[in-house]
This record gives sequence, C-alpha cells and structure tokens, in this order.
Amino acid sequence: MKDFITSEIKNENAVLVGLITPEQNEETVNEYLDELAFLAETAGLVPDKRFVQRLDMPNSVTFVGTGKLQEIAEYVLDEDNEVGVVIFDDELSAKQIRNIEKELKLRILDRTSLILDIFAMRAQTSHAKAQVELAQYQYLLPRLTRMWTHLERQRGGGGVIMRGPGETQLETDRRIILDKISRLKQELKDIDKQKTVQRKNRGKLVRIALVGYTNVGKSTLMNLLSKSDIFAENKLFATLDTTVRKVTIENLPFLLTDTVGFIRKLPTNLIESFKSTLDEVREADILLHVVDISHPAFEEHIDVVEKTLYEIDKTEKPTIVVFNKIDAFSYIEKDEDDLTPKTRQNTSLAELKQSWMSKLKDNAIFISATERTNIDELKSLIYEKAKEIHIQRFPYNDFLYQQYDEES
Repeated sequence: MKDFITSEIKNENAVLVGLITPEQNEETVNEYLDELAFLAETAGLVPDKRFVQRLDMPNSVTFVGTGKLQEIAEYVLDEDNEVGVVIFDDELSAKQIRNIEKELKLRILDRTSLILDIFAMRAQTSHAKAQVELAQYQYLLPRLTRMWTHLERQRGGGGVIMRGPGETQLETDRRIILDKISRLKQELKDIDKQKTVQRKNRGKLVRIALVGYTNVGKSTLMNLLSKSDIFAENKLFATLDTTVRKVTIENLPFLLTDTVGFIRKLPTNLIESFKSTLDEVREADILLHVVDISHPAFEEHIDVVEKTLYEIDKTEKPTIVVFNKIDAFSYIEKDEDDLTPKTRQNTSLAELKQSWMSKLKDNAIFISATERTNIDELKSLIYEKAKEIHIQRFPYNDFLYQQYDEES
C-alpha cells in the first residue's frame, strides 16, 4: 500500500500561474513565480511557461478569469508542450480546484500543496513524516470530493471502515481522514513529551537556534560551527528534522540547533504540525537569523521570518542577524547621467551597511559560510552573547572565562 505522503510528481513539465492584484504588483508576482519555479524544481518538476493575469481579486470559481483559463487550457492540452501539472501561486479552494481540473484535465497544485509535496519528499524520520502527513490531511479535509475514494483502501491497521446506513462515500472519506488526524495528533503528542524530556536532559547549557528563510545557508553554517556533516543542498527545504549539536567556542560550551527554513505563504497547518520542531526556537536563548544578502528580495525574507517567529513565540530574544553569501552579492552601478530613482539593484554592500543595517550595530555581521569569510568574527560575537547569558545563569561560575594564556 502506498504511503499517502509519497510524492508522485517527477520530471513533468509544469505551468505556473500567478495574479497581479492591488496587494502585489507585477515585480512582486514575478519574484513569487521565480520562487514557485524553484519550489517546482525542488519537487522534481521542470518549470515551463508562466501565465500572469491582472485582477482586483482571485476569481472565486476559477482563480483566474474565464478567458485566461481558456488560454492556459489551449497551451496545456497541446500535446507538443507535454505539460503534466499546473501550479497556482496561491491556495485554491475545493471549488476552484474542481472547476480548474474540469477545464484543464490535468493535475492541479497550489503553492501549499506543492510545499507539502516537497516536505513529504524531504521527511526522513518517523517524526517528520508524521508532521507532514498531519499537515497534508488537514489541508485535504476541506477539499474532499469523490476523487478521494482511495482513502478507504489506505486506512492503517489493516482494517477497512464500512459505510454506515445512508452514509455517502464523501462522508466515509471525511470520517477516515478525521480518524487519521486524531491518530497523528496523538502520535505527535507522545513525541512532544519525549522531546520535552530530551530538552530537559540537556541541562542548563545556553541554547542558540539558527533561523531564517529557506536556502540561506543555515545548514552550511551549522556544519562550519559544529564541525558536523549535516545535509546541505542548493534546494528549498533541504533538511526538515531539527539537528542539535554541542558546540564549544574557546572554553564556553553551548547547544546549537538547525531548524526548518521559512518561506512566503508558509501553510498554517505546517507551522502547527511542526510545533515540536519549532519548540527549539521557543526555548532558545539566542537566535542566529541567517539572511541571504545576495538575494534581491532579502529584505522581504527578513520580514517573513520575523512575522513567522512572532507567530511561534512572541517573546523577544537576543538576535544576531548573520548576513550570509557576501561572496555572491552583486549590484549594478548607475551611470552619473542616469536620473532615475536608485533601486535596490543599484545599492552597493558598503551602502547597505550604512543604511538601516547600521542600527543593528553589534547585533549584525556579514559573512560567507562557503568562503569562511568573517567566521572567526562571528564566533567571537556568539561567544560574547552566550557568555552574557551564562554569567546570568551561573553568576558564581566564572572559571570558563579565565584567559590562561595571558601573562600574569
């Protein structure tokens, strides 16, 4: 029996669809579609053509307008284009999915279901798999149609739920999913208890959590600081499972945690399902917010991460903003006679450092994890922040900070 979370999309051409609305202009939509293309590639798909339409709001029946949907249909139904899936950059309702599938006669994904598919592919441990499966069933529940009759054959435990008197197949499927959601929640509750015990057993060491947008280099930095070998890849959500390592800088030990990356429009169900993973963020003493400064939209990424962190934990924590990938940073210098307004693309790294970033003072550092640039400076900064907390926690234990190599 095939596991529900196993992805079935591989090496298919994918068409991407986005909307320009009063809330998001053309430039923003293109950035979103670039990210959607990256998500598609991470899922093993081949991004093909893009369709964009300007609307005041998504069409409640077909997301895009009737004419645009017909235009998409003409393209995807042309056998020469070999399109296997159409991906919409926003979450679709059950009615929208049903009507779009009826017109396009292809598999339809929205941004949320694509992210869930990637999480399903990336999940390695039973814990991560249970978290993803719960999020998938919670996403599926309000979108149930007769197409989900296969669920009856997938029920765990070897049993088959029989339909009650007068119960429709849709009602049966809904009951099966609710049963699965209940079972998965209990399973994750049990895991949460185990994780809580594990965290308590770590003692009172200072805890530092790596947070940030997906694919900013958190795992690479984790490997560098902890001298470990965590999977790092130039793909979104390369790792899902939280990794905790004991790290010592000079003579101060602390715990360093690598967490799952955030992303725009991160499904609420995923945040809730990954509660135990994100508990590492809640219980951290210090956050290392890693930012890919070479990305054109890095400022928006910072905003997305900060908003998500606020959803997870409204407590303010000491935070070091680590601007990574300075080796990949580039900008276009404006001509002296160019009188058009200066944009982000025309701003040098030196100018950025003198902008709002200067207000961060000692709470920011610019590095390249791959080139190991300014890593020693980063370690010194972490050491000073961790030492402050350690002194508060152990006010009479100052032996860690003796510099024995100094002349007496």
